[in-house]
Amino acid sequence: MIRVLIADDQVLVRAGVRMLLQANSDMEVVGEADDGAEAVRLAERHLPDVILMDLRMPRVDGLEAIKRVLAARPSTRIVVLTTFAEDANVYAALRAGAVGFLVKDDEPERMIDAIRRAHAGEQLLAPSVLRRVVERFLDAEESSAGAPRGLTEREIEVLALVGTGLSNAEIAEELHVGVTTVKTHIAAAMEKLGLRNRIQAAVVAHRSGLVDASFRPVRQPRGGAPGSPAG
Repeated sequence: MIRVLIADDQVLVRAGVRMLLQANSDMEVVGEADDGAEAVRLAERHLPDVILMDLRMPRVDGLEAIKRVLAARPSTRIVVLTTFAEDANVYAALRAGAVGFLVKDDEPERMIDAIRRAHAGEQLLAPSVLRRVVERFLDAEESSAGAPRGLTEREIEVLALVGTGLSNAEIAEELHVGVTTVKTHIAAAMEKLGLRNRIQAAVVAHRSGLVDASFRPVRQPRGGAPGSPAG
């Protein structure tokens, strides 16, 4: 059962989302919040797996709520609800650790799919959207030389493919391994690098030169990054 918290200051939006989610046997709405402070409080009380978080709320906004929730419980998967996909606050929320976003007029099926994929640790952004997000992040950051230190060769390889926008299933097919194995490598790499979501992982892959400007993986020399263990 996927435990979901809804945070939005519009009563009708919360009611509509609750009705949609309750029609699915694998989802349970554990709470509703009308501002960011209430979202943080309910997240602490109910420990939801996924939070649907509006960004523009009174008193404490969604961006600040995301920061507070993830500081207390980094494993929480937060999906942003927004009216405009190009809202600058969306990028700030992704940088803060949100795993993806939904536009409020998206098809209902997209919201259900996004919640399930967020809960499973899957990529939520289409490759074209991921490209825009990564490019925007990189505009404000300097590139570093070489693959991240401390990762195994396989973790570096998987990180590069995450940077191209491939899903877990697509990475598994590319490397001829199981999806569970891919998830294990991604989780290990993100833990070592202190990353909260695949978007941050993709940014690191690009910033480290594992992926080129055309979103294609760059082959690394055998032996991985300097100081990396083999594996």
